[in-house]
Amino acid sequence: MGSKSVTELGVEELVNAGLTVAEANELYSVLKNIVSLSPTDPSLIWRHLVTRKALKPSFPHSLHQLLYYSVYHSHNASASLPLYWFPSLDQSKRTNLGRLMETHGPKLLGPSYKDPISSFPLFHNFSLYWPLVLKELSVSFVEPPKCILDTSDPSKHGGTWLPGSVLNIADCCLQPSSRPYKSDDSVAIVWRDEGFDDSEVNQISLKQLRHQVMSVANAISATFSKGDAIAIDMQMTVNAVIIYLAIVLAGCVVVSIADSFAPKEIATRLRVSRAKGIFTQDFISRGGRKFPLYSRVIEAATCKVIVLPVIGNDLGVKLRSQDLSWKDFLSSTNPNPRSHQFYPIYQPIDSITNILFSSGTTGEPKAIPWTQLSPIRSSADGWAFIDIQPGDVYCWPTNLGWVMGPTLIYSCFLSGATLALYHGSPLGHGFGKFVQDAGVTILGTVPSLVKTWKSTQCMEGLDWTKIKTFCSTGETSNVDDDLWLSSKSYYKPVIECCGGTELASCYIMGSQLQPQAFGAFSTPSMTTGLVILDENGVPYPEDVSCVGEVGLFPVYMGATDRLLNADNEEVYFKGMPMYKGKVLRRHGDVLKRTVGGYFVVQGRADDTMNLGGIKTSSVEIERVCDGADECILETAAISVAPANGGPEQLIIFVVLKIGYNSNAETLKRKFSKAIQSNLNPLFKVSLVKIVADFPRTASNKLLRRVLRDQMKRELSIQSRL
Repeated sequence: MGSKSVTELGVEELVNAGLTVAEANELYSVLKNIVSLSPTDPSLIWRHLVTRKALKPSFPHSLHQLLYYSVYHSHNASASLPLYWFPSLDQSKRTNLGRLMETHGPKLLGPSYKDPISSFPLFHNFSLYWPLVLKELSVSFVEPPKCILDTSDPSKHGGTWLPGSVLNIADCCLQPSSRPYKSDDSVAIVWRDEGFDDSEVNQISLKQLRHQVMSVANAISATFSKGDAIAIDMQMTVNAVIIYLAIVLAGCVVVSIADSFAPKEIATRLRVSRAKGIFTQDFISRGGRKFPLYSRVIEAATCKVIVLPVIGNDLGVKLRSQDLSWKDFLSSTNPNPRSHQFYPIYQPIDSITNILFSSGTTGEPKAIPWTQLSPIRSSADGWAFIDIQPGDVYCWPTNLGWVMGPTLIYSCFLSGATLALYHGSPLGHGFGKFVQDAGVTILGTVPSLVKTWKSTQCMEGLDWTKIKTFCSTGETSNVDDDLWLSSKSYYKPVIECCGGTELASCYIMGSQLQPQAFGAFSTPSMTTGLVILDENGVPYPEDVSCVGEVGLFPVYMGATDRLLNADNEEVYFKGMPMYKGKVLRRHGDVLKRTVGGYFVVQGRADDTMNLGGIKTSSVEIERVCDGADECILETAAISVAPANGGPEQLIIFVVLKIGYNSNAETLKRKFSKAIQSNLNPLFKVSLVKIVADFPRTASNKLLRRVLRDQMKRELSIQSRL
């Protein structure tokens, strides 16, 4: 890893990495002391460094790199992953899950219960978990469930969860509760508009939010009917959150559409969902520029469009005759003196509240219905693993068109936390300053966002030390980028989350009750069962390190039992092997289980490649190539069989950092050398292509298949010529 081991480091190396002589001398004496305590255990050395807060967020990244890679200089990654974060017993008892275990563990597990850290594996699959957690979230039923799970219907792979229960999940978000504690005066949302970086952070209380949501729900029920599908295609602003909750409160169904979509994509989603109306903005405001949105929406929509101004109170566009301004829409109920009173529409647990879409860009995207069970599952995962508590301020730059938007809303309001929204681009200093000024305690990211922050150095000089937890999802994390992120708050954990819209949750996560390794997952989520399948579909034993496609146990709270435009059975179960008497659920990820039981996602099953008869994953090759030269921002690896047959060729696409130059031949040599020395001496790079950016989904996932199709076309044209 590092060029020198930690015992060989001197003051000179620390100065060369960017410290002043005084800082270097101080750190060197701390380092010497720590190494003398545990000279042979790298994870203990790192743990002491972090616990003593010796590595300050203000130190240059090169210093953090030097220390991390030097501490783990001789670490054998094939034996186990290098750990960077360790739970203390005291901390563990203050987490949501630790508190639950301390209260119920001795009674449920008897003398085998010790403490939250050592007993976590025993508690993980405990059958009484769901009844306990439902009491911890602000979920109140008008009709309570007959039981937690009914498995009497053999046609339902996952059983029926909370049968017979009736509620309105948006109403649960808006009402005060004693557990988790949230009062009418508690701050529900904080936000700031881009360009107002030095102004006070805006805030709205739970009571004010409830009144505003009820006013909008009244206008919705005056304009639409119960059960109508109503789309939202706008930035994730305070108004977007109010509209989202109001649609659900009024017994209608939200149709989630990302604000980046072209008219054709918008039209597909409106058609599939049979939307009766759509909320949008006149423009999108980002990076000080305005981009048209209403014009894109009306190219796609024949239904009624309700338009909000992006800035101020007046629209910057002329509306069609059937459309309404936000002001006119709200005034439809103004004569009613009780417009902020609204009686929620209570419905059975399995009624649909939200239609989300898979990020397919080839063929029609799958329309995934969320019932009222879905928010409960996604919030429970946030409660247990991200440890969202009353008083937390939770920020995750996202969009209602992606699963993280609804997940964020419900995770905050069902756990009693404050939702933090930045109305603008998350790519620059303005967003980072909002995180600082709003006192954000939980910050969610996607890896490419972290990569941008790190490479542009736009977050320098900001104080992020109030952050107690980072989270990351969307694609595989880069170890060095996560090192940069974690160091901004004295090495707080980066909780990795991997799941799917159709699961309403994550199937693997990081846990605050287990030590964490960068870019890795430490556990399946609570009560989730999974196996890793070999090439013949046979599960590997649970305790061996291996790589293969993941299969999920079908009894999974919150997972879909239907799709609106595809066959759920065919998509998720057809052709999957049986395990312990049940058909496994397909998810499509290739998973590596390491020595020590950590998980690393190796990409999608269709992102594995066969190079000279050896199976490998795009992600593994990209990891090696990303570090091959300092000019590289990111890489994408694909393999393509030549048009005239023969073995698959390895092709690497590259995006360079701004201000850096290189050429394809130089990078090809560097990539080949890095891959051959770090992965396999037989792997050969056939072609390198430098591009401006990569095709991505609305949720920022890299679309390797688009690059693969593009390359196939190019190669077939060449072979015809």
